[in-house]
Amino acid sequence: MKTIDDLLRQGVEGKRVFVRADLNVPQDGTTITDDGRIRAVLPTIKALTAAGAKVVVASHLGRPKGAPDPAFTLRFAASRLGELLGRPVAFAGDTIGSEAHAAVAGLDNGQVAVLENLRFHPGETSKDPAERAELAARLAAFADVYVGDGFGAVHRQHASVAELPRLMPKYAGYLIATEVGVLRKLTEDVRRPYVVVLGGAKVSDKLAVIDQLLDKADRLLIGGGMAYTFLKAKGYEVGISLLQEDQVPIVTEYMQRAEKNGVELVLPVDILAAAEFPDLKTKAPADHVTVDADKIPSDKEGLDIGPRTRELYASKLADAATIFWNGPLGVFEHPDYAGGTRAIAQALVDSDAFTVVGGGDSAAAVRTLGFDENAFGHISTGGGASLEYLEGKTLPGLAALED
Repeated sequence: MKTIDDLLRQGVEGKRVFVRADLNVPQDGTTITDDGRIRAVLPTIKALTAAGAKVVVASHLGRPKGAPDPAFTLRFAASRLGELLGRPVAFAGDTIGSEAHAAVAGLDNGQVAVLENLRFHPGETSKDPAERAELAARLAAFADVYVGDGFGAVHRQHASVAELPRLMPKYAGYLIATEVGVLRKLTEDVRRPYVVVLGGAKVSDKLAVIDQLLDKADRLLIGGGMAYTFLKAKGYEVGISLLQEDQVPIVTEYMQRAEKNGVELVLPVDILAAAEFPDLKTKAPADHVTVDADKIPSDKEGLDIGPRTRELYASKLADAATIFWNGPLGVFEHPDYAGGTRAIAQALVDSDAFTVVGGGDSAAAVRTLGFDENAFGHISTGGGASLEYLEGKTLPGLAALED
């Protein structure tokens, strides 16, 4: 695919450049609690404005129902973008209406405008190709060139991601170019040992990537809520822990495949278990016990990996040359159950391996727990997109940039 450097060599002064970014950041009312995705698109926007382009930034935020919803406005993300750029950023209170047209028409060279949430228009996420195409055509009227830099959305068959780039000259922004380069290091000519840490709530969300990794990774470390389905498959009592009973047969098959393929599949040996899920608002101290992984009480649920598992997993990461981590190891949002996730993050920091944090909750955990982002090889902005790439799927947003 052609990149923004190819575009800059041609010159963009006075041209209107549509940047499909990913400003889908967590918000608490009017406060953005993690601006990582906004900071990730800065290099692309700064390069375009420095070259004299008129930059039109568009993104989604959350899951509104195809209509305006104040809870999902991009106004605060646009404001934060302006702060990070150190210059005013115009904000259009609609997506393709009069405010959007006025904001774009008012741009001078080197200026930036942000359109309101793309998902406020039903055509963005419509399953009807004609509806998506209609919105794409109306967005195309805002610009001369398309730059795709919203990696967190490239796995979506959405109007601004898959249809719009086919209507004008298109280029990959710096973020997407970096993300794809990193993912290729995880799928092509991988430095070994290659160790993958998978956590998160549901094992069903990770089955496809586990299926691929059983032929690629040297070692798989399993944690988070998904671990209890694996423990159940070993015949262990898991109490009231998160469990997908219907996935036990396929998990059993995967454990057998791992052994056959010589892939070391490592499960927790001890667990922090409690009778109640913790209060994540007050973060009040939570009563819990540490038990062996095969002795979870029937009236308790596992909420984090235990201290012996943390040491075990750190030792399994120590000799790695490549590490990919996706999904927290416990309920990291509560201090009593953040220890497992913190231990994995620290093991990556301490490693000499090429380390990749696979976006989503993993990236949020790194920032929430106070780690220096520069201590990791790469922190992805797209957990779902990263996983689908590793699964071998065709990502619509990348396919559109490559056409």
